[in-house]
Amino acid sequence: MAEVIASTIIEAVFKKLANEAVKQVVRAKGIHSELKKLGRTLSRIQALLNDAWNKEITSEAVQVWLSDLQHLAYEIDDILDDLATEALHNELTDQSRASTSKIRKLIPACCTKFSLSTRLYPKLDNITKKLQDLEKEKESLGLMVKSGSLEVKDDRPKDKNRVLETSLVDASSIVGRQGEKDELIDKLLGDDPRNKNFSIVPIVGMGGVGKTTLAKLLYNEKKVVSHFELKAWVCVSDEWDSFQITKVIFQYVGGEWDDKKFKTFDLLQVALQDKLRDKKFLLVLDDVWTESYKDWETLVRPFSVCARGSKVIITTRKDQLLKELGCSQVNQLQCLSHDDAVSLFCQHALDANNFDLYPTLKPHGEDIVEKCKGLPLALIALGRLLRRKKTDEVGWKEMVDSEIWSLKEGGGIIPALKLSYHELPASLKQLFAYCSLFPKDYLFNKYDLVLLWMAEGFLHQSDLSKSTKERLGHDCFEELLSRSFFQHVPDDDEPLFVMHDLMHDLATSVAGEFFLRLEKEMGKDVRKLALEKLRHMSFVREKYEPYKKFEGIEGAKGLRTFLSVGIVGMKELWQRYYLSNKVLVDLLPELQFLRVLSLSGYEISEVPESISKLKHLRYLNLSQTEITHIPEYVCDLSNLETLILFGCYRLTKLPNNFIKLKRLRHLDIRDTFLLKVLPVGVAKLKSLQTLSKIIIGGENDFSINQLKDFENLHGKVSIQGLEKVKNATEAREANLSQKRLTEFEVEWSDASRITPMETTENAILDALKPYNDCLEKLRIVNYLGLEFPKWVGDPSFRQLARVFIRGCKNCTSLPPLGQLQSLKELSIQDMGDVKVTGSEFFGSGLAFPSLETLRLEGMSGWEVWSTNSRSGIVDSVFPCLKKLHIIHCPNLVEFSFEGDEVFPCLQELNIDDCPNLVEVSVEASLLSLRVLRISSCGDGLLRSLVHVAPSVTKLEIESISGLTNEVWRGVISDLKALEELDVSRCDGIRYLWESKEAEASSKVLVNLRMLEVTQCKNLVSLGEKDEEEYNYGSNLLSSLSSLMVYYCENLKHLSCPNNIETLKIRNCNSITCVSFFSKGGGKNLKSVQIGECNEKLMIKEELGEGGEKNRLLINGKRMPMLENVWIYGNPNVAPIIEFGGNFIHLTTLIIRYCNGTAESLFADLQLPSLASLTTLDIRDCPSMDVPTAGLWPPNLRVLSIGRLKKPIAEWGPQKFPASLVDLTLNGGKEAATNWSELSHLNLPSSLTQLCIYNFKKLETFSEGLQHLTSLQHLFISFCPKIKNLPEKLLPSLLSLDIRGRCPNLKERCRRGGSYWPQISHIPYI
Repeated sequence: MAEVIASTIIEAVFKKLANEAVKQVVRAKGIHSELKKLGRTLSRIQALLNDAWNKEITSEAVQVWLSDLQHLAYEIDDILDDLATEALHNELTDQSRASTSKIRKLIPACCTKFSLSTRLYPKLDNITKKLQDLEKEKESLGLMVKSGSLEVKDDRPKDKNRVLETSLVDASSIVGRQGEKDELIDKLLGDDPRNKNFSIVPIVGMGGVGKTTLAKLLYNEKKVVSHFELKAWVCVSDEWDSFQITKVIFQYVGGEWDDKKFKTFDLLQVALQDKLRDKKFLLVLDDVWTESYKDWETLVRPFSVCARGSKVIITTRKDQLLKELGCSQVNQLQCLSHDDAVSLFCQHALDANNFDLYPTLKPHGEDIVEKCKGLPLALIALGRLLRRKKTDEVGWKEMVDSEIWSLKEGGGIIPALKLSYHELPASLKQLFAYCSLFPKDYLFNKYDLVLLWMAEGFLHQSDLSKSTKERLGHDCFEELLSRSFFQHVPDDDEPLFVMHDLMHDLATSVAGEFFLRLEKEMGKDVRKLALEKLRHMSFVREKYEPYKKFEGIEGAKGLRTFLSVGIVGMKELWQRYYLSNKVLVDLLPELQFLRVLSLSGYEISEVPESISKLKHLRYLNLSQTEITHIPEYVCDLSNLETLILFGCYRLTKLPNNFIKLKRLRHLDIRDTFLLKVLPVGVAKLKSLQTLSKIIIGGENDFSINQLKDFENLHGKVSIQGLEKVKNATEAREANLSQKRLTEFEVEWSDASRITPMETTENAILDALKPYNDCLEKLRIVNYLGLEFPKWVGDPSFRQLARVFIRGCKNCTSLPPLGQLQSLKELSIQDMGDVKVTGSEFFGSGLAFPSLETLRLEGMSGWEVWSTNSRSGIVDSVFPCLKKLHIIHCPNLVEFSFEGDEVFPCLQELNIDDCPNLVEVSVEASLLSLRVLRISSCGDGLLRSLVHVAPSVTKLEIESISGLTNEVWRGVISDLKALEELDVSRCDGIRYLWESKEAEASSKVLVNLRMLEVTQCKNLVSLGEKDEEEYNYGSNLLSSLSSLMVYYCENLKHLSCPNNIETLKIRNCNSITCVSFFSKGGGKNLKSVQIGECNEKLMIKEELGEGGEKNRLLINGKRMPMLENVWIYGNPNVAPIIEFGGNFIHLTTLIIRYCNGTAESLFADLQLPSLASLTTLDIRDCPSMDVPTAGLWPPNLRVLSIGRLKKPIAEWGPQKFPASLVDLTLNGGKEAATNWSELSHLNLPSSLTQLCIYNFKKLETFSEGLQHLTSLQHLFISFCPKIKNLPEKLLPSLLSLDIRGRCPNLKERCRRGGSYWPQISHIPYI
């Protein structure tokens, strides 16, 4: 199907040949006749394309012929683009104004650059000869000139206001799955007969049969939603990644992601386990491909604690894994019956359920349905295609007779889908094929995709005066969407789209050898490709990108696209990606014809000078990099249309010669917080359509009325420095009411006018009213007026979903935002003069009908929030509100809402620093409230809220004044559903429950799973009798699984429930004893962390009568399930841990900063018995020693060790296991000066990461490490005398990290240092 790209490129070639500026340069270079001859040959070949279009379906020879033609068309286009670029350069340097004779005088200077005599003539002659050879092949291929020509123009309906259909349908439009749905719902709601906590509900079937659609139906079914407490949906796709899947599940069930906190997979799984404990949980794993039982076993470890009846829906094309999991009867989801297939096809083709109204189309339609074999994806795709031909019987018959139906299903691609592609207009085929550059399940932003299409030259306008290329691109995207080549992805922030896997396979298939998506493990295959034909390449970002990955790409001299993409688009803020500097310095200069260059997301600190040589470049994406400025040489990119600098948080300066970028249409500088000035001349770039950040004033003296010249400005716009706008007339001239903005931010600086003119400020903001039909997000910052203009809150802004107002300190009232019908998120901050919120805020009728999140913060003057009779509000408010945050409102005294249904959907309430708010008064209980956070408030507020919120499952309180033991006793009596409790800085509490209330408390806290207590300085113990009766309360807190106590300086005794699984005690300096409620406690314990506690902790003499049998002793017999042990800052390690038993589940053991004098814990043969241990960290423990036999746990992967009883040089020979991949050595007082003195360590060749820390005397380790051929990461810190590196290991390194005091080595490794040539290829230095 290469005729598509060939035809569109040929069209572009003829347009450039007709360009007057290009003609002028061509004449000046004396190559007019050569190009004319080439054009004639190309025109004759173009006439053959209509016949080739049909014959390539079945003829491989024609496919090869078209591929060769496409290659030559690319080469011709590159030459003409060279000439067009030179024409543009002449124009920019005023050469275009000179006479032809004057231009001819300048030819020698131009030609020295172009090497005319040695490059252009031979190249044109060679291309012309190859074209003539292709033309001669027409006889042997049977190609002939057909009447008409291949259609490359836009054949879509010209009604711009039509309603575009989409392939996504609601539940009522899904055909033929009711039986399967009912059967699966019964399985989801039923119990597992095998008495397991969770069971699997498989949906198995071929691609496109509707597995995901059926899963979505189940996931959103009302009965299912109400049955399960927690739900999560994960799209797994081709590559199984247990960490990523677990992370997504964790976030779905309410976990807050923290990259620093979850450094290991184990920590993440423990956190997920805490979230799932005793919860009925539904998980959908969509599109599973793995057949590895080990993958599955690793993922589901945390699921063992969820409530019985939990379910996991798996959609997959393969059933091998399901069989291994015991799913003996796996029913395949069948294709639709003929009747259902007809109904589905007719819905999409005819807006009907059958052919009754279209009798002439029925026989052809029945044939098409039969050929689709009941596959929903194929039926929908062809139905969408044929809905444009409702009256075209011939068109329907042609589709029935197409030869594509006779093709084999190569690569699993169904002929019906190939046919839907084949019937696309040529221009859309090229755009669809381009999407093969993105990985499966990639989330497409259509605006970003259109900019890429434009840069590649794919968008050809037939009439330049009627529309823009961007508008044409959006229309093309909507056309592909309406034909089911894309699908909607529901998202609150922005519209995103995804391709079905089969559509993605189809795009990859038709893209052919001109496109390459470079993925993991593909570098070695690059040389096998026909690199001379490769034009478009993408690669999925990985953390470390070595130059080796791209070796061979320099041979693709005609490459136009070098595109980095994330797995799902935008990178997360915590992620870091590192690209080898050698790629920037050595590879990019070889790719002279690049039009698209994206280095987005990499830790790049400066723009490489090599970019300035890429004169064909249209699209440059440096977003979310570390660059601080854009150098002047970027302005030499005269063809540049799109420059994306979004998220460059260190960017401070744009180049002074910005005006040279005459063709720039899109400049995205959102979230560039340090950029304070726009460059000189930006106002003269009249083609700009995106200018996301506008800074009034500055060195450029940019005035707001200059925005009127940007006729096509649209999208996201932020205007800063509005205090410099003189009057409303100036603002009105910006003409924003005619610009289609989706996001609009206006900001006055903190250092605004000394004497603001309130009426002027109001008039200025009023004059900046944006176009109301498109606006989705509004932000107003530091506005100086007394009141807001009427358009703020006007219900005519029907799409407005997010509003943020901050720092408007002069306003005494809020705008009527309650009447915005689509508003979902509202944040109001730092408005100190607002005292009352009432009818002026809510408006009349139903208020805030769609609002889900409300944040009110820093309202220092706010006193009353009420909907009682005095407020004038009588109708319902906040019917959909889910999250409410009230923060730092010190004068708020009244919070009262009347009505039978107050906050009916409220799930999360956070009140912080409102000391004068005594209570919350609501007439109806907050039955949906699950999460309650109260901080820096009084006990009255706490009591009033827990009394009206009987369903709260998570309570966090901090610094509650007046909270005594007596008050707290009344509070917990209302917490009958509580599962998580976090108490911090509540100094009035001595015990969490009194002895005489223990029996009542045990009933109240029966569901408590997690308890965290922090900095309660008067807390003595959890229960009043804990320190006296060690067996007391054996029935108390029976559900508690996680107990954490931090910084409670007077806590003396901690009595733990028998069934806990996680125990953490830190910085409790008075504690002397930790025990269980009764003998046998600790059998479920999986994780223990004890740090910086009293040196008398757990010494037997301190236990008291009966304490010995109940005391906490980390022991494999008492704690058979133990997986993680962290002990640090405790002098007496020996009384805490005992290795007499076998820790068969222990995976992580960390002992640090334990300075006692006891002998080593580890006798020989004890460490080797820890078969499950994968992570071991023992440092700064001067009484401990390594095993004399040098034996270690057999499956150890991560080891950190050092500063023990003996220096490393005195250890005996070590026998590290072959599983070890990560080793950290802490030298401390180590005397070794040469690594050869440490050769007895016998480091295994399996190491991928080596950290050398604190070797004060070490001078060299250039030898002794040569055998570490797998090493990828080398970390050296605080080694002041070290001077050299193990040079043989440098080529394979992905990261080289030199920190602390290593002056000699740092000097040699800096840019320009003696080591730089050997290490510059390393991605992270």
